[in-house]
Amino acid sequence: MIYIRELLKPTNDYVFKRLFGYVGNEEITKGLLSSIIEDVEINSVKLDCKEILEQDLSSDKFGILDIRAVLNNNIQCNIEMQIVDKKDIENRLLFYWSKLYSKSINLGSNYIEAQRTIIILFADYCIKNLDSIKKYFTKWHICEDEYKNVVLTKNFEIYIIELPKYEQYADSASINTWVKFLRYPEVIKMSEIENNEALKNAKKLLEEISQNEYEQELAFKRDLYLMDKEAIKAAGYDKGIETGEKNEKIKIAKKLLKENIDISVIMKVTELTEEEINSLK
Repeated sequence: MIYIRELLKPTNDYVFKRLFGYVGNEEITKGLLSSIIEDVEINSVKLDCKEILEQDLSSDKFGILDIRAVLNNNIQCNIEMQIVDKKDIENRLLFYWSKLYSKSINLGSNYIEAQRTIIILFADYCIKNLDSIKKYFTKWHICEDEYKNVVLTKNFEIYIIELPKYEQYADSASINTWVKFLRYPEVIKMSEIENNEALKNAKKLLEEISQNEYEQELAFKRDLYLMDKEAIKAAGYDKGIETGEKNEKIKIAKKLLKENIDISVIMKVTELTEEEINSLK
């Protein structure tokens, strides 16, 4: 029996993609999605994923840590774990949906062939615009203002799971055990998941990667990058980087070096080369 010292956090967006986004993990992903999308029997999941490279973890490049899947060969789906509140998540969700929806329409095809497109967001923070909603799991469509039971199109669909609300608003929904696993994988009991093969496999995989030094290092580097970015933002350097000339960026790089911010992060935010930054030491 393998002794697990400490499990990696599934809320780390690298770990989340490692569990649910890698080819070979389709049955695990199907189990998670089946607990969310209850009006469809999901028979097949096709994952569209390139393996994450180490250098990708110090980047905010669009789509690197999202999970893209095709369900039953005719439903487009994007799944994301969002750790940091960037204050623009509503617009980001619409952008993700529009990009994915447009890809479902082949050039020259009739719009009637456009596929149902679903965006699923796991937010490891509370979304300010949803403060008045007393539940952690919400489903969104385009509805008429007065006739709210009339949905304009089923092709537009967004699910939002605000993880911090779970403790207060957990109910009998099937998504609950998956959310508990994402937040507290170490306290999930086998008796809770003995009839859930996908969740058992998810926990087994998490235990395996948690014992792998390379996987541990990748998860740590992702955490470090996000913490460094938040430190830069908190210190007010991000605004100077956006508007400053090269001399200003050099000044900011010097300050970040003194605060022991990783060089790869400084390179990303200042656009200075590694040689330029090393010369400032």
